[in-house]
Amino acid sequence: MLDAIRWDTDLIRRYDLAGPRYTSYPTAVQFNSQVGTFDLFHALRDSRKALRPLSLYVHVPFCANICYYCACNKVITKDRGRALPYLQRLEQEIQLIACHLDPTQKVEQLHFGGGTPTFLSHDELRQLMAHLRKHFNLLDDDSGDYGIEIDPREADWSTMGLLRELGFNRVSIGLQDLDPAVQRAVNRLQSLEETRAVIDAARTLQFRSINIDLIYGLPKQTPDNFARTVEEVISLQPDRLSVFNYAHLPERFMPQRRINGNELPSPTQKLEMLQRTIEQLTAAGYRYIGMDHFALPDDELAIAQEEQTLQRNFQGYTTHGHCDLIGLGVSAISQIGDLYCQNSSDLNEYQNTLAAAQLATSRGLVCNADDRLRREVIQQLICNFSLEFADIEQAFNVDFQGYFGALWPQLQGMAKDGLITLDSERIEVLPAGRLLVRSVCMVFDAYLEQQNRQRFSRVI
Repeated sequence: MLDAIRWDTDLIRRYDLAGPRYTSYPTAVQFNSQVGTFDLFHALRDSRKALRPLSLYVHVPFCANICYYCACNKVITKDRGRALPYLQRLEQEIQLIACHLDPTQKVEQLHFGGGTPTFLSHDELRQLMAHLRKHFNLLDDDSGDYGIEIDPREADWSTMGLLRELGFNRVSIGLQDLDPAVQRAVNRLQSLEETRAVIDAARTLQFRSINIDLIYGLPKQTPDNFARTVEEVISLQPDRLSVFNYAHLPERFMPQRRINGNELPSPTQKLEMLQRTIEQLTAAGYRYIGMDHFALPDDELAIAQEEQTLQRNFQGYTTHGHCDLIGLGVSAISQIGDLYCQNSSDLNEYQNTLAAAQLATSRGLVCNADDRLRREVIQQLICNFSLEFADIEQAFNVDFQGYFGALWPQLQGMAKDGLITLDSERIEVLPAGRLLVRSVCMVFDAYLEQQNRQRFSRVI
């Protein structure tokens, strides 16, 4: 069974290192300013020639209230008028990008993230979706995966009805924790009733999938009160759950400086929270997909993992990794063929660049042959928990053991410790190693030794 996990505290303590989440390889840390709009136009041309399907990500950076734990690119404002100039530039970007693509390229996946996408008014959401439909080939038969992130405090039945009308069929709901003391400590007061109302609306309106985000490791959390949150969330029966480890990095993220470090749970308590959460979710029938993600057995992610077609990109685990990913909006990242590129993360710079009729690409990376090979190795491990050397050898015309000979002692050490099995033909991540699959992937990361590990969260 792919969902089998074995909890091994000793193994976790030894391999719980700081490292990338591998939504890409190479990771965004490697992006540089040598990559610009010329590279993007070149990649878009290749995408157009190949008529590859598309995945669109649209970033809406605005939030009405600040959540102290948040590490997203956002703008906190009560002034809803701030969205108007941003939307004007976003629509301009949509037009500039779309004219380099073929109008027949289907948009299989669409995701609105933020910030809080429902910060936008109903009219603004209508106008933005109409603009996307005008310039991209969005599907009208509800067969695409069209998702949006929801803050239940910013959405009601009419909002959910509008989103369904506009073509969205998946919602991701930020919840984090239900305990009032924890909510006050992170400045996110959100009742179970508010969350349930949005989920009831989504079910009634026949949204195809509901995801709920939780975070463990927040101030004032204890294993007992977090277990109560998980119990309540299970009763809501989401199709998917993301259970993230809170990484306290106040030196990098200013809002986190408002969190009292003395109120954070200890590493031992965090491990207990995760262990109990896994036990609760497994008992409720959820499968461990990997990297904080759980899904019901009939969910597309669980089925794709069984069929070994699951992939991972900047959208997280996905069944649309074959699509070219186009990122739209401030800080948004695109992955088009072998190109990664990111828009400016500064709102004013993003808007001013587009005001001058230029795309806001600020940095990126073009994968070389070694990057492509290692990307595939990491992809296989993190999605399938296994790797067949023959597949890599055939795809890249290399001798696997010869190519990665220098890594063999590390892999043998992991095999000896019980994380993986290793022989001349394959690697398999064992049940005790699945929670630590990032640590296995890190062995194949050619850039890791050059990087400051403090930039990354711990594996668990």
